[in-house]
Amino acid sequence: MDGGLTVTLISVAMFVGCFLLGFTPLLFRLSEKSLQLVCILGAGLLCGTALAIAIPEGVTQLTALSSLPVPHSRVLIGLALTFGFTLMFVVDQISTYLSIRGLKGVNITATVGLVIHAAADGFALGAAAATGQVTVQVVIFLAVILHKAPAAFGLVSFLMHSGLEKKHIQGHLLAFSAAAPVFTIATYFILQASGSSTQSQLTSTGVGMLFSAGTFLYVATVHILPEVSSSAAVQKTSDLQLEEGAEGHQQQPLGLTQSITLIIGVGLPVALALGLKDD
Repeated sequence: MDGGLTVTLISVAMFVGCFLLGFTPLLFRLSEKSLQLVCILGAGLLCGTALAIAIPEGVTQLTALSSLPVPHSRVLIGLALTFGFTLMFVVDQISTYLSIRGLKGVNITATVGLVIHAAADGFALGAAAATGQVTVQVVIFLAVILHKAPAAFGLVSFLMHSGLEKKHIQGHLLAFSAAAPVFTIATYFILQASGSSTQSQLTSTGVGMLFSAGTFLYVATVHILPEVSSSAAVQKTSDLQLEEGAEGHQQQPLGLTQSITLIIGVGLPVALALGLKDD
């Protein structure tokens, strides 16, 4: 199947899936524990994908058939990873700053922040599609989907809690659901048209993969896991306070099920990479 058609079909499926998943809180309420496990699995997948898939593949694409001297290639690797990580940090800081300025505009801020995150996910998937490697595409697609599902739940739940009307919530969800597919398609075709030479395409795709790895690492380690750990600690603290009083405020680790879920998420990309064959 043609690469452009494949990317388009994947993007359409991702849009429909994300929109339907995001619509779920408007129909019925999922348990907090179930949503938390999905978040943890998604965080593990993002970490594993960045470390075992995106970074190795990005380095391979960047150095294969490249006429760049080795020191220059190393600079590009470091810059792409750092820029991806830093961009997500800046987005989070701006969103937090605007949110604490008052309740006015918080709904827009939350949506804009998530749309930018989703755009970065789309960039990663588009770069993966440009490599032509089935393994890379499948693993990153799974990581993006499992990351977007709880994000869509969280966005709609937050907007419902803030009292936004249903028709406006659907508009916010539509923007969030469309961001990743649009950027996936755009990134793929831009990278394909970035140069007539194979070397130029490999270099562009490699930088894109490394950039996406930096965004994945930030989202998983700085954004998702601290929130999950904090939520688990709050729950355990409330239980302990009934028995130990003030001593229950000590920091609490993840539970056994949560820890195993995280480890499975980190290891799954490696298992998929070993079990799938590239084109």
